[in-house]
Amino acid sequence: MIGYVTLGTNDLKRGAAFYDGVLAEIGAKRLMEDDRIIGWGTQPSQPMLMIVKPHDQKEATSGNGTMIALNVGSPEAVKKVHARAIKLGGKDEGAPGPRGDGGFHGGYFRDLDGNKVVAYCM
Repeated sequence: MIGYVTLGTNDLKRGAAFYDGVLAEIGAKRLMEDDRIIGWGTQPSQPMLMIVKPHDQKEATSGNGTMIALNVGSPEAVKKVHARAIKLGGKDEGAPGPRGDGGFHGGYFRDLDGNKVVAYCM
């Protein structure tokens, strides 16, 4: 149902380097790009994560309570994606591990613009 999700950025080049590294851990690559937006995915027909310079040319800000969830397939991939995000300058928002008793395993981080992301699997 979801086609793509956008996260605002104030520095497209810096954000691109961050997500190139983080999303490479799950086999995603750039699928579209112009001077305002870059989108990553595994194939064009699947959902994409995009970073964008806001259309209104105002400063991009992270939303309080807003979070993007990336299904990465395994607890090992959760650890790899989380570790890469932190290595690339992201901030830890919750170490990888199980949450609750429903089989959810997640690692939380904020990107370089403060957007909250979770790498997870079920």
